[in-house]
Formats: sequence, C-alpha cells, structure tokens
Amino acid sequence: MVGSKAIYRLNTTCQRLPVAVWARVLGGRAIGIKTLHTSANNKQKVLTVENMNPHVKNMEYAVRGPIVIRAGEIEQELKSGVQKPFRDVIRANIGDCHATGQKPLTFLRQVVALCTDPVRLMKDPNYPSDAKDRAQRILDSCGGHSIGAYSDSAGVRVIREDISQYISDRDGQPADPDDIFLCTGASDGIKTIMKLMMTGESGNKRGGVMIPIPQYPLYTATIAEYNAYPINYYLNEDNKWSLDIPELQRAIDEARAHCIPRALVVINPGNPTGQVLSRENIVDIIKFAKKEKLFLMADEVYQHNIYAKGSSFHSFKKVLTEMGPEYSDMELASFMSTSKGYMGECGFRGGYCEVINLDPDVKAMQIKSISAKLCSSVAGQAAMDVVVNPPKAGEPSYQLFKQEKDTVLGQLKEKAGMVSSTFNSMDRITCNEVQGAMYAFPFIHLTDSAVAEAKRRGMAVDAMYCYELLENTGICVVPGSGFGQKPGTYHFRTTILPSVEKLKEMLDRFQGFHKSFMQKYK
Repeated sequence: MVGSKAIYRLNTTCQRLPVAVWARVLGGRAIGIKTLHTSANNKQKVLTVENMNPHVKNMEYAVRGPIVIRAGEIEQELKSGVQKPFRDVIRANIGDCHATGQKPLTFLRQVVALCTDPVRLMKDPNYPSDAKDRAQRILDSCGGHSIGAYSDSAGVRVIREDISQYISDRDGQPADPDDIFLCTGASDGIKTIMKLMMTGESGNKRGGVMIPIPQYPLYTATIAEYNAYPINYYLNEDNKWSLDIPELQRAIDEARAHCIPRALVVINPGNPTGQVLSRENIVDIIKFAKKEKLFLMADEVYQHNIYAKGSSFHSFKKVLTEMGPEYSDMELASFMSTSKGYMGECGFRGGYCEVINLDPDVKAMQIKSISAKLCSSVAGQAAMDVVVNPPKAGEPSYQLFKQEKDTVLGQLKEKAGMVSSTFNSMDRITCNEVQGAMYAFPFIHLTDSAVAEAKRRGMAVDAMYCYELLENTGICVVPGSGFGQKPGTYHFRTTILPSVEKLKEMLDRFQGFHKSFMQKYK
C-alpha cells in the first residue's frame, strides 16, 4: 500500500516545499522569505509554524502545487518580454472549464443575472420569459426577495425541491428535499460528510476512509486535515481503471490494524482517470460496503460527462435502491456540482449533497453542523437550480440551451478521443480510453536513466518530466505522484478542456517534447 504521506504530498522533491514557494503561493503580500523564516522563532507571536495545527501543515493539493506556481511565473516572464521556445502557457492542470475558453451557458447566466439585479432586468425585453419565471420563483423564496439574504442553512427550499425532482427523474426513484443540502461546491459537501465519520480518537482508533488511488487530492488533503487514516485502494489500470473487489478487500484488511474503517469513497466518472463504472461493478461495490459496514460516499460530479461507446452513468442511489430491501436502507451520500458537466461554472461554487438513510439522531447532528456555517452562496444555489431545472421543450430558451449544451458535450467527446489516441501513438506512453469526466491519466514508461537523473536531483521522476515539459513547451500538467500511483509507475494528469484547436496545438508541442525527452534519457 502507498503510504499516506507519499500520496498527499506533492512529492516533487524529497522535502517539503521551500519557504520561497509558499511565499509565492501567498501572492507576495508583504511576506518576504526572511519574514517567513524568522516568524517561527519570533517569541512575540502567539501562532508559529511549530505550534500551529500540525494537520493543516500536512495538507497538500497537487493541482495547485509548485508546477502551477511556476506556470504563473512563466506567464509573467512572457508578458515582460522574456524569450521562450513557445508563445503562451497552456494550463491543463485543473478542471476549470471557463478558464480554458468554454463560453458560459446563456440561460444559466440570464437567470443568475435576473436574480442579482431584478429591479432593472425583469423589465428588460431581451431576457426571455422562462428565465424571468425561474428567477422570480427563486427570489420569492428568498428573504426580502433578494439573493443577498441568508437562505436556510440547507439552502433555498424551492431549489432543494427542484433538486429532488431532478434526482427523481434521473433515477426513477423518489427523492426527499429534506435529504438534500446545498453546499459551496461539491468539495464542501464532501468535507461536511467526512467530518461526521471521524472518531475523535488518535492512533489506531482514528476513523479510516477508503479512497481510490489515483485519487482527487481533495480527499487526501481533507483526511490529513481531519487526522483521519487514508485506506488506499488501487484502481486497475490494466482493465480501464476498473474497481476490483479483491483489491478493496486487501486494502481494508491491511488497514484494520491502523484505524476503524468508516467510509468508502467512489469517484464515478473518475478523476483523474476518466473511467465510467459499469452497473455490475457498482452492484459489487455496494455489496462490499454492506458486508464491511461502510458508509458510501459517491462523488458523481461528472455524471453528465460520458463519452465512450457503451458507457452509461448509473447513480449509486438508483442501483442501491433497485437492489431491494437488503441494500436500499444503506447510508449513502452523493455529490453534485455546477463546476463540471457541460456548465463549467466553477466560480459560482454551487453544489449539493443528498444524504439518505441516516439515523435520525445523526441527521440532527448533520443539520447542526451545516447550520454553524449559515448557508452556501445563494448565487451559487441559483446556478445549481438552473442545472437541475433547465429549459424544457416548448419554452422560449430551449433550442438555444440545447444547442449550447450539445456543443459543449460534443466537443468534449471529440477531445476525449483525440487525447487518448494521440498519447497512445507516442513511444513509451500508454493511455486508457477517456470514457468520461474531463481528464486523461497516461502512463509514461520512463527509462532507468531518467529515473536516475530525477533521483540525483532529489525529485520524483514524473515531476521532473512535468517540469521539463513546462519549461520547454509551456504545457502545465500535474505529475501522477500528486494523485497517487502504484510504486514504480509514472503518470501525469491532463485535462481535455482546451478548445479543439488549442488542444491540437498542445498535443503537437507534447509530441515534440516527449520525443526529445526520451532521446535525452534513452
């Protein structure tokens, strides 16, 4: 099993990030390197690096790590006239759709705009009636008819009702608005539920959370923050990143000496691996969770992003319910977001969590927990409402909405195929088909000489590869060591989000670099 520290560290060097890097992370705000060095020893300070929460120090988040910081520096160098062998930086490190050029959906922005400035815009004939109707319905449920007012802690009631209808239509199973709470992106909902799993103990009495390897760094960062124990299970790269039950069993059996296993996290479609689980696989996972008495956490934020022929999205709730009484009463939390799908509205930080079958007393504690945070952004809640209640056939905005949605998903499908086929055409790179989500996680078969050079530099070899890629081509991707990978394997994660034309250019640059890198370390 990969050690927990090896997974949640960026692992770009054998040491923690240098103070200079974190000074840049802080944006250079009057916090010089000297100040950071001396503050730890300044006895006048109440809070120092030595006495602060050690679990916060252990947190890492690879998709915004030092390679990304260097990418920002290179962008500034290009602006100041520094000559590079490329004209711009292509950021393929994070699933930020609009930052890579995706256009906002007209209808979603219209509804949010109407909610924001109703006095003027409700009279504007350029806004369609269905957008005005939805905005007015949301505003009528807000205090003072304003999204500037706090909502209920769980979110605006009518939005939760729309979410429950969306889930009911999707799954063919009823959903209860009282099982739903709006959150600041799916990540906030995930942290809220994970917090309930903690035991409050240390050592082998800590709560353990099963997470896939490779995984999205939110999970290891949160586990580190909460002083929980990561129970790492490997996805099967040789079988399209499938989730194998014997591997789940191995992981939990080995972990019992170190923790009390509480929850099983499944990311479907996968991040960073881009796989889509079959219904049969989901059935087996649910049976495993039932046998091992685990709380299921289903990260389903990419449920609209399905590209591969024969692949379909099956929600864990739908499958669990269809499996009958023995399984339909299992505890499950599922998560959705405005940030992914065809919307890509990352900045609104809209999301929801549906939690079913909680013990009533635990549910009361969950409500207390979210009440302490008051409420998520009501503008983000309004954006979430459009996702679950889009224009319907016959409404004025339907045709434009459908055209924009189909265009985004069609281009993502085209780019998914382009990425996997191009990487597989390169010597010493293999890449599973991107079945869904927004990422590829190619395997780089690096040479012994490359591994030796990275060791000499004190770096992870995949990090060395990604640094050289950035410096030589301007392409910013994230080394696989930031997500976790089997020992002795090397990967990187790239998004498929740049425009078709930009992605073609990126892959051309990549091919040239890879060929020269392999020649250099042959």
